[in-house]
Amino acid sequence: MAAAEFHYNKKTRLVLIFVISLVCGMLIVSFLIFCLIKKRKAKRASDYNVKDIELPMLDLTTVTNATKKFSLTNMIGEGGFGIVYKGTLPTGQEVAVKRLSTNSGQGLQEFKSEVILIARLQHRNLVRLLGCCLEGDERMLIYEYMPNKSLDYFIFDQDRKTLLTWQKRFEIIMGISRGLLYLHQDSRLRIIHRDLKTSNILLDSDLNPKISDFGLARTFGGDQTESKTKRVVGTYGYMSPEYVVDGKFSVKSDVFSFGVLLLEIVSGRKNRTFHHSTHHHNLLGHVWLLWKEGRAFELANDVAELLFFVESEVVRCIQVGLLCVQKLPQDRPTMASVVVMLSNETVALPQPKEPGFFVERNCAETDTLTSEERCPTQNLLTISALEAR
Repeated sequence: MAAAEFHYNKKTRLVLIFVISLVCGMLIVSFLIFCLIKKRKAKRASDYNVKDIELPMLDLTTVTNATKKFSLTNMIGEGGFGIVYKGTLPTGQEVAVKRLSTNSGQGLQEFKSEVILIARLQHRNLVRLLGCCLEGDERMLIYEYMPNKSLDYFIFDQDRKTLLTWQKRFEIIMGISRGLLYLHQDSRLRIIHRDLKTSNILLDSDLNPKISDFGLARTFGGDQTESKTKRVVGTYGYMSPEYVVDGKFSVKSDVFSFGVLLLEIVSGRKNRTFHHSTHHHNLLGHVWLLWKEGRAFELANDVAELLFFVESEVVRCIQVGLLCVQKLPQDRPTMASVVVMLSNETVALPQPKEPGFFVERNCAETDTLTSEERCPTQNLLTISALEAR
């Protein structure tokens, strides 16, 4: 009996030891998993660290309520990196909330770049960042609200474009040029925007322009004038030849984009979707053909319908636009020169050379990039390719 009892007690102890060991093992594994998760969250928090920026942080509940739970009726824009919603803060202030989608093309680096860069910028022609929201997987930027949306909303619409008189168009051109000059020369950092286009020019209640969307922007330090990347990002039709082909970007890349913008504002036509009955060039090629024939003012049919304009001022804008979109970066002016040439009619302008991408498009070709690069008579949308937006 004693032997049986001893055997029973021994077996019980073994089972007890096994159970205790199993429980301890599970606790240790659980603790390690907890530590790993905590470490990852800490790393994510450190990645989002914006302590060096004086920027208000809004909680998710506040932003959700402000946008009526991100209602579609509050949606005011959509891009490659997410959706923009109109919101109203508890103070009554109207804001624009840029909510990055979880599968957004804008990674953490681009998000941090936009936050860090724009939080430090102060210029009347740059959109103002009011705060951000970083909670869980949510990444949101809160901007001042621009009631008149973006420049493309007006300039490419047959009815709304008539609201932009020549005087207002010229003011918009000057505002964009001064904002870009600030980025290139007058801010604490030399900033290359890399995605300057009509949809990234927002208009306030008085139709004053403000450059927005700094997710692709890069900074240059010291004497750096050029950089190169294997990851070409931007929007076709606005990107410079050296950037598209070789991945090289500089302030002259932005100058090229500005030149495209300028010619689009004057003509009221999109560069990429432009088509003509006698040739298959884009807008830049069309302007170049008109310029060589001494018929540059024919570009400004929209302006001529507005009645109140100065023809010499319009032609000067066209010439500056052509100077900005020249094929070689070294031939393009700096933004400092552009501002002087646009604002001072006594300054003599050099003759422009052939623009970049001066190649006739073949409508019979099937192109693997986007439908927008095919026959320009189709209904077209700006979409992404090669990480372009």
